[in-house]
Amino acid sequence: MLEKTLSGDRRYWGWVFVLLAIMGLGFIFYLKQFGYGLGITGLSRDITWGLYIAQFTFLVGVAASAVMVVLPYYLHNYKAFGKITILGEFLAIPAVIMCMTFIFVDMGQPFRILNMFLHPTLNSMMFWDSVALGGYLVLNIIISHHTLTAERKGVPPKTWIKPIIILSIPWAISIHTVTAFLYSGLAARPFWLTAILAPRFLASAFSSGPALLILLCLVLKKLTRFDAGKEPVQKLAVIVTYAMAINIFFILMELFTAIYSDMPHHVSHFEYLFFGLQGDTTLVPFTWVSVILAVISLVMLLVPSVRRSEKTLAIACVAVFASIWIDKGLGMVITGFIPSPLGQVTPYWPTWPEFLISLAIYSFGLLLLTGLYKIALSVRKELPA
Repeated sequence: MLEKTLSGDRRYWGWVFVLLAIMGLGFIFYLKQFGYGLGITGLSRDITWGLYIAQFTFLVGVAASAVMVVLPYYLHNYKAFGKITILGEFLAIPAVIMCMTFIFVDMGQPFRILNMFLHPTLNSMMFWDSVALGGYLVLNIIISHHTLTAERKGVPPKTWIKPIIILSIPWAISIHTVTAFLYSGLAARPFWLTAILAPRFLASAFSSGPALLILLCLVLKKLTRFDAGKEPVQKLAVIVTYAMAINIFFILMELFTAIYSDMPHHVSHFEYLFFGLQGDTTLVPFTWVSVILAVISLVMLLVPSVRRSEKTLAIACVAVFASIWIDKGLGMVITGFIPSPLGQVTPYWPTWPEFLISLAIYSFGLLLLTGLYKIALSVRKELPA
């Protein structure tokens, strides 16, 4: 089925060329980083995780969100999700690959990652996170390939695939849970030291991932005339609504715990986010934009008439996605290091090489997603109406 990716109109090849050009530019800067080291990034002795790891954290949630279409379709026989289940599974594959790529570029000597498997440390959360991500990638490749092949041949999937599908559901939850444990297990970082971090990660994942899937369905409808159907899109919108409400509730719980307890080491991180600390206000405007977008999107989603309109639903989903990206893909990781355990504030902002390398990885993921969706839609076109 890979040959399906080699045919397309001018728009398709123009899009592919743009993505390849961005990837090439980013790869040039990565070669500079590989030769010089992480000194070309905005990272420092006090801030050892930045944009790369933040994107990894955010994309793990996007990958895990595929469970929100897999679970209703396969476990509850909700046939309305039949058209978009393969889209959710194909979204998870490039998301996991991008997660791994961001970890790869974040390492000064990336090939040393092999030591994690050659000399595994079983009490290391990094080891288990790599196992969870790798396993989830394999599961999604097997499931999506087998189900799409069966659909192409007009036969039901083999019975052996059902246990693998069921296994992928808790596995999807585990990849973001283990990622949360990476942070919440660091006792010297009060901002992450909270038992609610894993549920908060999952709530944000089940908001941003389905919101992105809705946007992709709307884009495909406009560009390719593939209509996922109104019912599944509306059900996804309801899922986003509930998940976003829970996500905001969890954030408010974090704020209450920090502010009401008035523990300086907890309050200082939130003070840095919302008002700045020791003159550093780098993330303050982004934090307030995230808050405003979160509130606006939830209000819009809570109104049924707004959800039913594709235009206003698209605006709400963009607001959800942008709000959570700012929260997890920018603020959550950086704020954990500011202030340091000694109370020092070290400013951080991604450098241009860091930004372009990240953009290249996103372009790589979009290229994979474009190819996978091209395969899925081509197979669907071959099927009788």
